[in-house]
Amino acid sequence: MTIFVSIDGFRPDYLERGITPNLSALAARGVTGPMRPSFPTKTFPNHQTLVTGLRPDRHGIVENVMEDPRLPGVTYRMNNDQALNPFWWSEAEPIWITAERAGIRTATMFWPGSEVPHDGILPGDWFRFYMPVTNVQRVETVLDWIRRPAERRPRFVTLYFDTIDTAGHDFARGSPELDAALAEIDARIGDLVRELAAQGQPANLVIVSDHGMAATDAARVIPLAALVDPALVRVIADGVFATLAPQPGREAEVATALLRPHHHATCWRRGGFPARLHYGTHRRVAPYFCLAETGWLIARPGAGPPSPGNHGYDNEAPEMRALFIASGPAFRPGAVLPLFDNVDVYPLLARLIGVAPRPNDGSIAPFRDALAR
Repeated sequence: MTIFVSIDGFRPDYLERGITPNLSALAARGVTGPMRPSFPTKTFPNHQTLVTGLRPDRHGIVENVMEDPRLPGVTYRMNNDQALNPFWWSEAEPIWITAERAGIRTATMFWPGSEVPHDGILPGDWFRFYMPVTNVQRVETVLDWIRRPAERRPRFVTLYFDTIDTAGHDFARGSPELDAALAEIDARIGDLVRELAAQGQPANLVIVSDHGMAATDAARVIPLAALVDPALVRVIADGVFATLAPQPGREAEVATALLRPHHHATCWRRGGFPARLHYGTHRRVAPYFCLAETGWLIARPGAGPPSPGNHGYDNEAPEMRALFIASGPAFRPGAVLPLFDNVDVYPLLARLIGVAPRPNDGSIAPFRDALAR
């Protein structure tokens, strides 16, 4: 059995704060190492990358807010009804669908996209995301699945926690509120590990985050007007980056304004991103994309005050690093990995589950020496 856990927004250096004994013990006796998220370092793009092995430019979930010329007049947001529309998710098959096709039972205790059918197929068990479901309830649901008789027990399970991401947005790093969130999730991981041991149920735990978190504040806000006259563009999204479409007939003025040097921000036209980002050619990428320097924000007119933390920045930024811990019979204890990309997690999961991976952008190579012989 493989249990794939996402702790949204967990920076790897949170392990150094002395308040995560269960996660720290798993890291010490299992496999760990720094993981580079995909760009943009947002929640839905990276969760889809983790379960498909494809970068956002290839799986099509290119942002948390996006448009598609094939569906004119519609905006996808991770919290609107379009998040459940199979149209947006159809360009890549997540690993639970591949497993179900192979006759391997799966179950998802929340994961972005897990509520959406592919060719009519869903995980064997799944829940529609509802934030008020407590972390205790989420873990207990997973344990209930594991307590089933072998013929009904899932062999691949996902578990998702949003508590730390929420605290990282709402409270400063080092705050008692963030510390409490870290302690809470660590306690739930401890519950899971102890109950697996009590049941005598061997399991491979793969624990990841989708991105890190950077400190933001009102002193580091770039007004959109500093980049382009707001009257010339339609703003799709703003914040860590702004995604923009020129108003009809204003394309040349917008290009002149945006594609020049700016203080604390860089703008690209779709198709003109640096190659290292592996991003910017998909039709859902906005015509213009302006990325703020790490810790800075771009605000449209009328935007409210910024939160104390945010993500979505350059995936090379240390603040955006993601958590990776693996422990269980498939892994060699005490292995420490060099930096690797999160696309590599998918072929690892395929190996653990026992399915042939679909074509992807990752490689099993970073884990070869960490796998038990």
